[in-house]
Amino acid sequence: MNNWSVHPLIALFLFPGGLFLFLWGLFYEWIDRKLVARLQNRVGPRWYQPFADLVKLLAKEEIIPEGSDSTLFYLLPVLALACALTSALYLPMAGFMPAYSFRGDLIVALYLLSMLTIGLGVAGANTPNRFSLIGATRTLTQLFSYEAPFLLALLGPAIVAGSWRIAEINFYTQQQPLWLMVTQPIGFLVALVGLMGKLELPPFDAPEAETEIVAGALTEYSGRGYALFRLGKNVELVIALTLVATFYLGGLANPLQFLLKTLGLLIFLAVLQTLFARLRIDQTVGLWWRVGALLAVAQLLILFVMKLA
Repeated sequence: MNNWSVHPLIALFLFPGGLFLFLWGLFYEWIDRKLVARLQNRVGPRWYQPFADLVKLLAKEEIIPEGSDSTLFYLLPVLALACALTSALYLPMAGFMPAYSFRGDLIVALYLLSMLTIGLGVAGANTPNRFSLIGATRTLTQLFSYEAPFLLALLGPAIVAGSWRIAEINFYTQQQPLWLMVTQPIGFLVALVGLMGKLELPPFDAPEAETEIVAGALTEYSGRGYALFRLGKNVELVIALTLVATFYLGGLANPLQFLLKTLGLLIFLAVLQTLFARLRIDQTVGLWWRVGALLAVAQLLILFVMKLA
């Protein structure tokens, strides 16, 4: 096997591909949990806790609840993780050029990121458990609430860059004297809060509120299925942080920028999680449609006026 074929395989499976995303997602999960715990005056988990949880879950028996479709039960976690990993192909992971790039890959990446949430909703609806059904309903309701404002927030950088290709937007943001979070603060705020909604982080964790509905849509999942869903969320965390850093924090040109910018966003998210209590699902919907969507549309109108002027 020659070097021409070895290098793409290493990039796809090891770095900055699948294995890197798995390990980095677990690492960022630990940082998030540790920071939130310290901010709440708790000790928090040790560094290896997410890795130990994953190994334990993969070793556990998978039990299919009676009345569920076994094919969907097994397939949905794999599909959710596969879609999250596929979306990474179009982003500058670890500060490197995307593995694949084409016109409109921004829309494809956002669609693939949404498949994890859709998979969670279908997984909850596939089981007869009442907590799973309530969690699935909340998951899909929240998806339809934040998805439009989050997309509108990411359209601002795409409009000023004049492209729907993530690689070109990344190059454009690197050339600007000011980060777009300064020139488009409304879009940055909506994108950041939308990121919390997409990852179901507090205060948008009503779909999996353990004090109300056990584990939400994943109540009946144990073992490998639950492990794959958790791993998919960790991968999506890294990808979503990369996407926001690419668009609003001056782009990503090297691994050092990737580390500093995504880690800075993660720390800020941990602070926000600590400051706010969980919102009810109706409060979440009202917040997004009455505030988030209007702010995102206002940002786009300002951009259109500036371009015309």
